[in-house]
Amino acid sequence: MNSLFRRKPIAELMVETEGGLRRELGWGDLVMLAIGAVIGAGIFSSIGTAAAGEVLPSGEVVRAGAGPALVLSFLLLGFVCGLAALCYAELAAMIPQAGSAYAYSYATLGELIAWIIGWDLILEYAVGNIAVAIAWSGYFSALLSGFGIHLPAYLTHGYRTALFSSDPAIHGLLETAPRIAGIPFLLNIPAFLIVALVTVLLAMGVRESVRANNIMVIIKLLVLGLFVVLGAQHIDPANYHPFAPNGWRGIHQGAAIVFFAYIGFDAISTAAEETKNPQRNMPLGILVGLGVCTVIYVIVGVVATGLVPYQQLRSSDPLSRALEVAGLHNASWIVAAGAVVALTAVLLVFQYGQPRIFMAMARDGLLPRWAAKIHPRTRVPLISTVVTGVFVAVGALFFDENEIYDLTNIGTLAAFAIVCVGVLVLRLREPERPRPFRVPLIWPVSVVGAASCLYVMKGLPVHAWERFGVWLVIGLAIYFLYGVRRSRLNHPAG
Repeated sequence: MNSLFRRKPIAELMVETEGGLRRELGWGDLVMLAIGAVIGAGIFSSIGTAAAGEVLPSGEVVRAGAGPALVLSFLLLGFVCGLAALCYAELAAMIPQAGSAYAYSYATLGELIAWIIGWDLILEYAVGNIAVAIAWSGYFSALLSGFGIHLPAYLTHGYRTALFSSDPAIHGLLETAPRIAGIPFLLNIPAFLIVALVTVLLAMGVRESVRANNIMVIIKLLVLGLFVVLGAQHIDPANYHPFAPNGWRGIHQGAAIVFFAYIGFDAISTAAEETKNPQRNMPLGILVGLGVCTVIYVIVGVVATGLVPYQQLRSSDPLSRALEVAGLHNASWIVAAGAVVALTAVLLVFQYGQPRIFMAMARDGLLPRWAAKIHPRTRVPLISTVVTGVFVAVGALFFDENEIYDLTNIGTLAAFAIVCVGVLVLRLREPERPRPFRVPLIWPVSVVGAASCLYVMKGLPVHAWERFGVWLVIGLAIYFLYGVRRSRLNHPAG
């Protein structure tokens, strides 16, 4: 039993980074990666559900929306993620390894907890990217429609999207779509194709990927700026009343939904092995990136809920829909175009992060060795990159984005909570270890950070907890059947 909680020495983690990935990124690149990862599906898609709530085709309310109080949901999450970000910053500066929270947990809480975190991170990066790809498809289809190009609905919506949609037109695809062997032919082809293209780009190398991300970040910031400037001129103060139609319950549940908007800042930590002077640049990238994103979210939330009644934001493309309802048709398609670019950036960063988690776990023997192989020319984990791309692309064909949001949110929040605990544990176990960045007020930050993550998790629906439980059971089965027997830490000679 003790072997399950054996910790990996930090010195060993540091040795593994030598001669591996190429250090090319500065703190500015990391901030751009943060903006690329964070500002995307949350602000362009899940913000609508967070404001208006989720309603099943039967009319049953799954969870209440925050209404105009969405801005308070963003501030709550900014506080929660800020605490987690401080903990990430301390650990990332100490342990500049590609494994992110997985590596930190291995050094602080032991192998079994590290495995659980690594398994949870798959929910954040790979499974989360399925939702991002689906959101991308929605905006891409809206953009094409603006040019008079209308793709068949059965080629832009997956089966489970149609199954759970409260929109009669989309839900009706279950009856109207072409059938093969009696089964409705419903596949999200655009989502599949964009994942394939991003995977090819990532396989080319990190520098090429970062350059592409930087360009896309600039475009998305310009588009959001346009939305704010134009939308602010058409705000109707009456739309802010009632400010919190469902009280604190709506704010809490809205935060649980829109937490997806904050997922990704920790992706910066997966770039630690490719960062110049990580002891300085990792904390800067994490904290500055999160701060910039929070300010942007609050401003956009204020404008969106003031532009139209919050109920009308219940859409896969809420910002475009808000401008369309307000009569700003030309701006609507520009925002749709910006969302396509923004979501592509999120896909890029998430697809960047997941293979590096696989690589770190494979180094430790918990996954097959091929997952750790680095291409000799591009210096990227090529096989892991391709495997991740295939998994996400196939998932995007079939699934519904809302069910993916919930699963991703709960897995990521669990990882954040454990990181908050881990930084405190390491302070107690190794107080003399050099720390280039130190979390101020470590006890309240760590304890309140972990508790806050659990509180936000509480706002997720029961089915999210059930699916998360199944996910953990599957992960533990893989660990005990494969990982624990192959672990390099438990079998150094192997």
